[in-house]
Amino acid sequence: MAQSAHSWRTAAVALAAAGMLALGLGAPGASAAGEPRIDLKVLVVDNGDSPVEAITEELKNTGIPYTTVDLDDADRPAIDEAFLSDTPDGADGVPRAKYQGVVLPNEAPFGAGSAEQAALESYQKTFGIPQVDAYTWAHPGVGLDYTSEGGWAGTLDGREASVTEAGQAGYFGYLDRPLRFEDNSGSVQESYGYVARPREGFTSYVDIAVPGGTGRGSLVGEYAHDGRRELVVTFAYNDDQQQFRVLARGIVEWLTQGVHLGQSRNYLSVHVDDVFAPDSRWDTERNCTPGDFDCVGGDGEGTTPIRMTADDAVYAAQWQESSDFTLDMVYNAGSGEEWKAENGGTDALTGQLLADKDEYRWINHTYTHPFLGCVQDTSTVPWSCARNPDGTTQYMSRAEISAQISDNQQWAESHGLPVDSTELVTGEHSGLKTLPQQPDDDPNLAGALADNGVEWIASDNSREPDQRSVGAALTVPRHPMNVYYNVGTAAEMTDEYNWVYTSAADGGSGVCENNPTSTCLEDPLDAATGFESYIVPQEARIALGHAVNNDPRPHYVHQSNLAEERLLYPVLDKVLADYRALFADNTPLENPRQSAIGTEFQRRADWQQAVADGAVTAYRVGDTVTVTAPSGTEIPVTAPEGTLKQLPLGTTEFGTPYAGERSAWTTPESTQTALTLRLPA
Repeated sequence: MAQSAHSWRTAAVALAAAGMLALGLGAPGASAAGEPRIDLKVLVVDNGDSPVEAITEELKNTGIPYTTVDLDDADRPAIDEAFLSDTPDGADGVPRAKYQGVVLPNEAPFGAGSAEQAALESYQKTFGIPQVDAYTWAHPGVGLDYTSEGGWAGTLDGREASVTEAGQAGYFGYLDRPLRFEDNSGSVQESYGYVARPREGFTSYVDIAVPGGTGRGSLVGEYAHDGRRELVVTFAYNDDQQQFRVLARGIVEWLTQGVHLGQSRNYLSVHVDDVFAPDSRWDTERNCTPGDFDCVGGDGEGTTPIRMTADDAVYAAQWQESSDFTLDMVYNAGSGEEWKAENGGTDALTGQLLADKDEYRWINHTYTHPFLGCVQDTSTVPWSCARNPDGTTQYMSRAEISAQISDNQQWAESHGLPVDSTELVTGEHSGLKTLPQQPDDDPNLAGALADNGVEWIASDNSREPDQRSVGAALTVPRHPMNVYYNVGTAAEMTDEYNWVYTSAADGGSGVCENNPTSTCLEDPLDAATGFESYIVPQEARIALGHAVNNDPRPHYVHQSNLAEERLLYPVLDKVLADYRALFADNTPLENPRQSAIGTEFQRRADWQQAVADGAVTAYRVGDTVTVTAPSGTEIPVTAPEGTLKQLPLGTTEFGTPYAGERSAWTTPESTQTALTLRLPA
């Protein structure tokens, strides 16, 4: 059972204080006259290897300021006393440590006994600055036995590691179950590591049963020696590997001792597009979707579209309740009205969804899902933008776009749907630039958004991963999930998947052979088992990777995935089960709506710009943290449980709990020039 946030953090503070005192250093939470100022910034010494790059990416994603020294740069600064510390003017002789933690590629990248290595070690002893060895081998110099002494070295793919009791009591306490190293290919070595027994002064935080031997050996642990502390990592990794993504939080929290700028959460939101509308069906014979202009040999007449039923809607509401997860229903009311008119004037699906309307979040997807960009000329494949007589591009007008938004909004209001009118998802993300045919936004789009009060418009992350402005609105990038819009059964899904991801020689389209971002399947998937055995775990792994990467971008699927064989649920069930098997209850999946996600990205961009401009000053003196930033800039901070925010009169509890700590976007009060936090003693 996971410990409470209070109990394990209290233990961690006690352990850290005891360790610091044993090293002859002041405890981090202690306050005494003349204590040094420690700036809230990390020093990264980079040799170009993937482990350092992975930790750097985690710092960046979290919002922690850092300075990189490139070992391959002949003009890099020398690591000496002046580079690491000074005594600022007006500081009354109080010294300043310029970095709160140091990330190194290994334990001694400058060479044992070198002037730079000596300066760095002296700095760490003087100010109590922790060091992460991003990846090194097992040997006594890092507090471990050689692997020949009851340890092991080799490929870790598919092996199970665990957080130790010491790790649970410290900065890895957000994990409460074993974690398994990825094994995505039997022909590729994905992660190599050294499993070794700790020596005196070494505390293991993540360990593994010694393969072919007895006992357990460390993969991540702390080595306290010579007045210094190192976090020693003895397995190789990159930023995309799940084992690193799961452990990255603990590595960074240990490095900063749980006090830093920036914050990190785990997120999962899922948008279900085309609600109320039918979706076309994949033709397994022609390998295309009838009705699409590029599907030769038919216009879709006579094919059966895919549309949820009332029973599917009942199941969706029940699944949400049992899974403790809320879906975003992205709706086309006009398409639903058209379907109803064509099918006898009644619609049990709409009735059921409206009966359960308060169970979901709802997002405007335009009234009838038209393409809101340039007028499409489909006389050629691929399509092109139609031209006016003067050669300019024909676009959908502002009035037409605005009507699509407002008509859908009005339908929602008349039927009591709880819709946030500031949010919008256009059909196919149309209206936004669509390369190669439409390199610019529809010039009428921004005005139509303003006409309807839209502040957050969805974009496709595979095309535009960064937030940008569309007039006064901002985009919210969404991850496409490979559960296709035009399939209702596992057999259809597998057939289309094979067409997309199989080489031409194996009967596929060959698209995967010519796309640098894609990989072909070694063999076509079995039609009867491929969905369950390959597609579900593959898509769940990808979605979980996004979720544990401080990535709030929503995933999007379609209403067809909740119909017929209900293909979305096995994927989401696995994502949720895998997540909850790894993380303690104090680290829940955040499930924000589109406007909250857009706000998060906006805050991050403003924060990163302020840091890049050198406009942020942040430091710690004893148990006091002080941060100044440009007026109006929201400041992300993470700190231990028990931290208080200083008010003009008195204090208040800081932040909200997450992963055993507290974090928030915050600002000084109106009469204050700086944000001040009081850390627990």
